[in-house]
Amino acid sequence: MEPKELIKKWVETFNNTDAIALSDFYAENTVNHQVNTDPVVGKNAIREMFESEFSKAKMVCIIENIFQDGDWGMLEWSDPLGLRGCGFFRFENEKIVFQRGYWDKLSFLKIHNLPIE
Repeated sequence: MEPKELIKKWVETFNNTDAIALSDFYAENTVNHQVNTDPVVGKNAIREMFESEFSKAKMVCIIENIFQDGDWGMLEWSDPLGLRGCGFFRFENEKIVFQRGYWDKLSFLKIHNLPIE
C-alpha cells in the first residue's frame, strides 16, 4: 500500500480514537516527534501517548492535502475548532518508522481548556 493510502487509514483510525489500532501503524522502534514536545520512541510509548491525548481532548483530523514522495507521506490537516498542522511520515514495510508533526500547542491547549504547560 502506498504512503498516501496508509495515511488515509491512519487518519480514519485517529478519528476513531482507537489508540491500540493506531499504534499498529507503527514499527516497534519508531520515533514520533511532534516538534513542540520531546520525541516519543517505540510503539508502546506511542500507544500510551495516544491513550493519554484521547482521554484529555476530543481531537478530529480533517485531511486538507496528502502528498507522497517515495517512502514518505505528508499530511496537511485541520480540525473543526480551527487548528491546522502538518505531519511527515516515513514508511518501511507499510509501517511508520518516523513521524514528525508541526502544530500550535498553545492554541490546542487554549481551545480545549487544558492547562498551559
